[in-house]
Parts: sequence; structure tokens; C-alpha cells
Amino acid sequence: MAQRNLKRARVGVSGDGEGAGPAAAAQPRRHLQLPNYETVALMLQGGGALGAYQAGVFQGLYEAGIEPNWLAGISIGALNTAIIAGNPPEKRVERLLQFWETICQPAFGPPLPTFVEHALFNSSEAVRKAFTAAQAMSAIVEGQRGFFVPRFPPPLPTVSGPPQMASYYDTTPLKATLETLCDFDRINSGEIRVSVGAVNCGTGNFAYFDNTHTTLRPEHFMASGALPPGFAAVEIDGQYYWDGGLMSNTPLYEVVQSTPRRDTLAFQVDLWSAIGPVPDNITDVQGRMKDIQYSSRTRLVTDMLQRAQRFRHVLREVLDRVPVEQRDDPWCKLAEDLSCSKRYNVIHLIYRHKEYEGHYKDFQFGLSTMREHWQSGLEDIRRSLEQPDWLDLPNNEAGFVTHDIHRDSR
Repeated sequence: MAQRNLKRARVGVSGDGEGAGPAAAAQPRRHLQLPNYETVALMLQGGGALGAYQAGVFQGLYEAGIEPNWLAGISIGALNTAIIAGNPPEKRVERLLQFWETICQPAFGPPLPTFVEHALFNSSEAVRKAFTAAQAMSAIVEGQRGFFVPRFPPPLPTVSGPPQMASYYDTTPLKATLETLCDFDRINSGEIRVSVGAVNCGTGNFAYFDNTHTTLRPEHFMASGALPPGFAAVEIDGQYYWDGGLMSNTPLYEVVQSTPRRDTLAFQVDLWSAIGPVPDNITDVQGRMKDIQYSSRTRLVTDMLQRAQRFRHVLREVLDRVPVEQRDDPWCKLAEDLSCSKRYNVIHLIYRHKEYEGHYKDFQFGLSTMREHWQSGLEDIRRSLEQPDWLDLPNNEAGFVTHDIHRDSR
């Protein structure tokens, strides 16, 4: 099914009345010439059903011949990371589409005929809102195929049991999906560095599972997306872990602060925007709360990292002007340790809230919505890669630049 849809989408043909699929406007693969970056990182934030936007971004990078050598993800970003890292380059977009077309179907009942689903989604604004709300309710009641199903009987609030049972949903189907779509030997081969973030339930500490020092299994990716109380903690080596988004929903800090420092091109893909309209009703208040809570203040973190790198970069320039015979001074040695001449280029890709979306947008797993999210990510990365000089190594005094197609086009 996924392969058939992908083939139709690539040639822009709809054989059953549906709209063009996520890869509908796929372009011939080309190879952009990148400067000599030591690290090309793709960083994927958490956001549930919104994660199809990240798949669109990855398709655009693949079209441009940009192959990250470091993937870092949290929550749904960790699941997309597993699919990408667990497949050869030529299969990654196809496997992402297979994953998203699987989890965007009801867990038990048959999905709506494609032409009906498409017609309802593309009807009036009122019909679309009602239809997407019904799909979100279906996720709550029934779960999503290959992802999660309700526990039966449901847990009682005060009855104790194993931590891995303390949730409203069972994510066992997700493990089977990951094992089907991902080659974990490839993930652990070191071909690409892979990092996923989670929170230790017992200590409250943030943990990054990284294939440079850990043999990654499905459980590591599932732990990164185990958002309570919907999903239960995942046990790994005697410890229990929850969704990394509880503490920090973006891997940006982990990548940029990594040592030894390297010249880095980082694509930061966020699913929640800190910037948005002031809500004027209770429903919109709930959605705006999620935007603020899970955006992890990406631009604030980026500004902080930029300032820190500016100090390191300026210190390096000053040290280069100190006579060699004075470099043995203890203060100069300390400055040497703190300084850094490496350069960082961070390209933000931030999903923009659609008018029809409600506070349930992160668990509204509709196929048409998924395709629209995917297409949004694809369009944003294409536009970003078309900007002159955006991929260049920074040459400012900070050695650090950021770009955002939505911000810079205003």
C-alpha cells in the first residue's frame, strides 16, 4: 500500500480521487555543494501527529543530496529518527511514508474509503474542523494502528501494579512496527550518529541514549516517546524512562554543546511555535498552552548558545594575538581551554499552526492531515535551501548564525 501510494505520488497521479500524496511534488535528486562542515545534524522535536512535518523536511534534504551524519530526536522525533537511521538512504523516504500511513489508521476498525476521507477534509472549514475533531476522538477511543491501543480493562487510579502497566494505552504495537521498519544493526553500525532523549522516572534526570556508547534497541526510541499518563514508562536496564519532552523537547542544546566542538550545520525541526495568537476561548487556550510548553523556547536556547559561542570565538581571536612566549601563563592556558574557533549554522524549520487545528492537533492522526503536514515540511525546507548563502560557514564575530524561512521572509 505504502509503495503504491509513493509511486503514484512521485508522478503526481491520483488513481482513486484522493489528493496528491506527501511526495507529490518530488523533484529529481540533486547534490548541493556544502562547505566543509564536520557535522551535519538533523534535530527532531516531539509533537505526536505533527511529526509528519519532519518527514517532509527529511524528503527535501534527501532531494538536495544532504545526508546528515548525526540524527537527534525526542518523542515522535525519536521515532522518525529510528526510521531514517534504520534504513539505507534510498529507502528512507519510502519507509517514512509506510510508517506514517500505518499509524494514521484506526487500530481496529477499517479506515474510511480514501475518497470519502479526502472529501471531508477538503470540504468547508466547519466540516473539516468537525471531521478532524472526530479523528482525534477516534485516537482516544480506539488508538492507532501499529502504534498504541487502549488498555482493557483500563487502569484504576489507586490500584498499584508494574510501572510498565501504569498508563491508559499499550504501546506494544509500536515495538512491532519499529522492528518491521528498522534495521537495528544499521542503527548501531555507526554509519550515522543517533541520539534520543528521555527522562529517568526515578531520578528526574534527562538522559540521551546515543549509539556511540549504547547499543540502541526499540525500547530506547519508545522510551523517548513514552508521554504519561497515556503511555507507560519503558524499562531499560532496570531503570524506567518517560518522554524526553517532559523536560526538554528539543535536542538542540545536546548537539551544539557537544564536545569536541565541530564546524556544524544543524537543521532544527520544531513542531510547536512559541509565537502565536493570543487565544480568546477555552479550546484555543488549551492548544496555546501546548505550543508554549512544548516549543522549549527554541529561539531563546539558540540565542543563549549563540552568545556563548561568540564569547568563545572572540576569546580565540584574542589569544591568537598573544605573543607565543606568553602562552604558558596559567590564565592563557585556561583561556585556551575555553576558547573555540568552530562555527555553527542553525537552520530552523518550525511548523505553523493551521486555522482548522484544535488543541488535539498532536493526536489527530488523519491521513489527509498527515499529508498536509508532510507537504508543509517539504515546502519549508525547499524554500530554505533556495536562499542564497544560507548554507555557508558563518564568518561573523560569533561564528554562529541562524536562519528561519518564516522569520526571514517577513
